[in-house]
Amino acid sequence: MDTRIIKIDESSIDVSLIEEGAKVIKIGGLVAFPTETVYGLGADGLNEEAVKKIFIAKGRPQDNPLILHVCSIEQVEDLVIEIPPVAKLCMERFWPGPLTIILKKSPKVPNIITAGLDTVAIRMPKNNIALELIRLSNTPIAAPSANTSGRPSPTSAKHVIEDLMGKIDMIIDGGNTGIGLESTVLDLSADIPTILRPGGITKEDLSEIIPNVAIDSSIIKADEKIIPKSPGQKYRHYAPKAEMLLFTGEIDNIVRAITDRAINYIKEGKKVGIICTDETKGFYKDGIIISLGSREHKETIARNLFDTLRTFDHLGVDIILAEGVDLAYLGTAIMNRMMKAASGRIIKV
Repeated sequence: MDTRIIKIDESSIDVSLIEEGAKVIKIGGLVAFPTETVYGLGADGLNEEAVKKIFIAKGRPQDNPLILHVCSIEQVEDLVIEIPPVAKLCMERFWPGPLTIILKKSPKVPNIITAGLDTVAIRMPKNNIALELIRLSNTPIAAPSANTSGRPSPTSAKHVIEDLMGKIDMIIDGGNTGIGLESTVLDLSADIPTILRPGGITKEDLSEIIPNVAIDSSIIKADEKIIPKSPGQKYRHYAPKAEMLLFTGEIDNIVRAITDRAINYIKEGKKVGIICTDETKGFYKDGIIISLGSREHKETIARNLFDTLRTFDHLGVDIILAEGVDLAYLGTAIMNRMMKAASGRIIKV
């Protein structure tokens, strides 16, 4: 398959180019497009045959549900049985933005979208290219991350090209994404509002309007036995090619432990990559060292995480030793992705 790449500036959108992407969606094709979180791989969310192509292109298990992307709250009304007041409040407060909401689905939503569940995940992205593509396609767009299943999520068009060139119809290059981690997933289909996947909208943010919001226990632990209601709850995710170890504890202890491990692995002839922060970068002398940014600015750490994992792939490292961060605010989302990238290999020091 020939994959067409078109470049669009979000600040000065050429609608005619987006119309070409919308035509691809309308005829059942696949279009990768930027959002504020990561790049999505889009298909007509109401066309079962088109959605099947997403699973094939990504190599994604079909029991892993997809998110429907909309461009207005009105578009949600046909997709769910009802929009409860708490959901409407969240939409008005956080949409467009990195919040996915799970509600009871209407019969209009194909079962392939929801992995056979009676709920559907919906969000409105905060990216003008994405919103215009949805509007011109005149349909909700089903879109998981535009990468090979299990690999680090794509935060630039070059990442999409690495994984999906020749497998999809079109890639819209809209530059680097802003947040760099997938959206927060909030389940409002049950009695207790529950965060199933942490992201750019934090528990602290949600608590301002939902005081009793809970966090699913699987967020900071690996669990392959659960029945996923949300993407990112099951299977190995965000994984680099190298083995990765994640270190948690007091930062001085983390630095010492990573330093010792790096020396030992290098003596064994292994190529070592170290994921650190600006505050600790100067303490490491061995291995390939990449800082994600300052611990004082978790937004920068989140934005750089997936690109760093892919950089280590290109550098051919054998093992990655990564510093953990504290769980406050965006730290929960960062640690969730790092834990999954390390396949649950966490070393507490």
